[in-house]
Amino acid sequence: MKPGSHTRGYGTPARPAVERNATPPDEAIRAYLPLVRRVVQRLAVRKPPQVELDELVSWGIEGLLDAFKKYDASKRAAFPTYAQFRIRGAILDRLRGMDWVSRSVRQKATLLEKTYRQLEGTLGRPAREEEVAEALAMTLPALHALLSEVGQMTLFSLEDLGVGPGQERVQIEKLFESDATDPMQALLSRERVDLVAGAIRALPQKEQTVIALYYHEGITMKEAGAVLGLTESRVSQLHAQALLRLRGLLHEHFSVAE
Repeated sequence: MKPGSHTRGYGTPARPAVERNATPPDEAIRAYLPLVRRVVQRLAVRKPPQVELDELVSWGIEGLLDAFKKYDASKRAAFPTYAQFRIRGAILDRLRGMDWVSRSVRQKATLLEKTYRQLEGTLGRPAREEEVAEALAMTLPALHALLSEVGQMTLFSLEDLGVGPGQERVQIEKLFESDATDPMQALLSRERVDLVAGAIRALPQKEQTVIALYYHEGITMKEAGAVLGLTESRVSQLHAQALLRLRGLLHEHFSVAE
């Protein structure tokens, strides 16, 4: 699937209405609130139950303010693109600080990742769900339930695949646009981006589509389900399965953060 490009604007101006390091006026903040809400909407399905949506919005606004402060137009990144990373990062940093994911869920994620990696290393192709379920001595519905549980991990995201010193983040846009410029020089080198892009291309087609819709198109899992004719729960399972495969495929190249 070739991703589109409609999400870059998010219905907001292409550049912030303030200079770098200046305090943004209220109207500039209001102009980008839809972007904050959009990011919150995507993360809401992965929040712990004790966290309210208003808290996510508040943390997202903190990220937006940080984006206004640190944005550098000379890097050639559109402000909404840059702000999206800052907003999302601010929310995830707060959620990470809560450390709400239980040890048992993390252990299940590790077991699944190793199972996919071992099976696919032996088969030389993506393992089918039935094969994974058999390897784990469980039914297919039980595997789906396990994928749903692991998919709720806040840190379980393509954007959280750590790669080497400093745990630099993958620049999602560059994974799909081979001719894209480098708007954020602190991110991955071209070689590392190519590794991740190659791993994505090795995924089953439906999982590639979920990754493209969720990360590049910027739509929610519910919206992705409508596009694919699947339930939101099933899209979440495919997303989790894709991430498990990617973590396994990239295991030999760089250490993936838990």
